[in-house]
Amino acid sequence: MIRHLPAAALFLALAAPASALAQATPTRPAGAVVANSTDQFLMRDGEVVLRQGSTTKPLTQNVALADGTKINYKSGIVELPGGKKTTLREGDYVTMKGEIVFATPGSAASARGTTAPAGAQYEPLVDRNSVPTTADMETRLSSLNSRITLMAQKIQLLNDKISLLSSGTQRPADTSQLDQQIKALDEQLRQVK
Repeated sequence: MIRHLPAAALFLALAAPASALAQATPTRPAGAVVANSTDQFLMRDGEVVLRQGSTTKPLTQNVALADGTKINYKSGIVELPGGKKTTLREGDYVTMKGEIVFATPGSAASARGTTAPAGAQYEPLVDRNSVPTTADMETRLSSLNSRITLMAQKIQLLNDKISLLSSGTQRPADTSQLDQQIKALDEQLRQVK
């Protein structure tokens, strides 16, 4: 004998599993941290911390980034997706994309297994994610104006040299003074950042 279930009971029996699935939301692993694409994992005071803007948060477990980079929060050892390992030094950090940014030439050289030349310095780091300050823009503009002025002087000297060399005289023109001035301008251009 076949019993017929009332329609309401049948609906509830079928709907129960669907509602249970709808209520089941994916959970983050224990200790997971919500991070933004601009956050960084910074080596500070011998441990890796999460830097979010101007604030830092301590970590309680190792980090695995989307690209496969792994960061040991206690030791600062970073394992790249290809298996290569390096150890962060004070001020070094790893971006959310798995890129390592070294704080000093010494830490970069150490990661390569070499030593940095004496007196080696990095040029100031410009964070592409931040808005430049007025002072930054003024410095860049001043530097650009200096380069333009020096380039204009070099062009004038090169034009003078061309004129001397193409004057049509039988004897070659002496351009040694112009050559020295051009060399001095080249040196000035190398020093302008």
